[in-house]
Amino acid sequence: MKKLNFILLLSLCSLYCSAQRRITLDLQQTISMANDSSLEAFRTKNMYLSGYWEYRTYKANRLPSLTLNMTPAQYNRDITKRYDSEQDLDVYRSQQSFYAYGNLAIRQNFDLTGGTFYLDTELGYMRSFGSNKYTQFTSVPVRLGYSQNLVGYNPFRWERKIEPLKYEKVKKEYIYNAEQVSEQATTYFFALAMAQAEYDLAKENAISTDTLYRIGMQRLKIASISRADLLTLKLDVVNARNTLQNATSSLKRAMFSLASFLNLEKNTEIKVKLPGRPQALTIPVDEALMAAQSNNPDFLELRQNVLEAEQKVDKTQKESRFNASINASVGFNQVAEKLGGAYQHPMQQEMVSVSVSIPLIDWGVRKGKYNMARNSLNVVKTSARQSEISIEEEVIMTVSDFNVQQSMVASAEEALDLSVLAYNETRQRFIIGKADINSLTLSLNRQQEAQRNYISALKNYWLYYYKIRKLTLHDFATGFSLSEKFDYDN
Repeated sequence: MKKLNFILLLSLCSLYCSAQRRITLDLQQTISMANDSSLEAFRTKNMYLSGYWEYRTYKANRLPSLTLNMTPAQYNRDITKRYDSEQDLDVYRSQQSFYAYGNLAIRQNFDLTGGTFYLDTELGYMRSFGSNKYTQFTSVPVRLGYSQNLVGYNPFRWERKIEPLKYEKVKKEYIYNAEQVSEQATTYFFALAMAQAEYDLAKENAISTDTLYRIGMQRLKIASISRADLLTLKLDVVNARNTLQNATSSLKRAMFSLASFLNLEKNTEIKVKLPGRPQALTIPVDEALMAAQSNNPDFLELRQNVLEAEQKVDKTQKESRFNASINASVGFNQVAEKLGGAYQHPMQQEMVSVSVSIPLIDWGVRKGKYNMARNSLNVVKTSARQSEISIEEEVIMTVSDFNVQQSMVASAEEALDLSVLAYNETRQRFIIGKADINSLTLSLNRQQEAQRNYISALKNYWLYYYKIRKLTLHDFATGFSLSEKFDYDN
């Protein structure tokens, strides 16, 4: 029975240990996990893959395509009107026929002119049933042709301008979003760090106030403090316990939020380790602006919007005129009652067609579309310039805040060290009766405020740092461009 109880105890312990996973993370580990396994990182990767396959489709459209078109079987049975020359009148006759057709074509788009070259071969079979039975094979062994809009809109030329730019934007958006994930991870990390520090302070304060209350009870006996001061110490004990309960709840909430963001088990117990004082780094504003203008995907998107607006103007302008197209081909064809005969002694086949479409009266529809497109282009250009100014302003302000924040971290760290020393000294003076309760409470509040200010200073520093990386796609700590180091493993 004892052995069974021991086995059950071991099982319960193992279940509890597996259910309660404990990990300790620093800032870099948190960011690495966020970019590797968070749901936001998964969404970012799929957004990139969508743009990647769109670009692959564009590149594939620039290559020759091989297409097989078939009508394997077509059977017709109907009554049709025919002219009978012997009786000199129209008569209705029943007819039955079977038809099959196949075409194999290679096509190649020509970007410069917007036309299409094609090389194809055809084979057709037809058999008629009824009173007049016959069988025919028709073939086009080879045919070379070209089709072209003469004065129309050329989409291939615009695709050559826009699609590579879109893919470059997609690549930089992937890096941009990865840095945004780092920024979000930093926010969650320091939220937990703040909650963890508040919990530690609340726990220490609860123990300290209880100790001070016991000391106060002893000092009351010797009339060293008043009864009002003892009640104040008792109130501090109650408040410290309440504060500890609130800090415990806030710690669990912050821990749950970080675990959810990192896609960890919800009951994972996370302890964070604050980074030390950051290295001295000053970022020149001019260099940050140049990096942002070269790498920021928002600038590329603005250029893409302008090109797409210009494309629409070009399309509506050319469609407002008359349209003309040409289709020319040269090849061979033959018809015979047997399959082999359809490929013997082929005859030369030539075809040239020109089609023209001229709008005569449209009540200003085409002109209106062109004017709308032109005005939209002006709006897009103006909006693009406004957006560029906003992005540049954001870069300038973020870099300025970052350069100032380094000294604020050093000041906050010094203030924290001084507040801890001051609180410990005041506490010792209170124990020996040389400091009153108000001085002790004030010293404790200053220590807690200094702790919050230090964590906030660190948080702002690293948020500014990763925001600058996001806006410029440049790592100023190492001097490397993030976009040049782009490497995505499918």
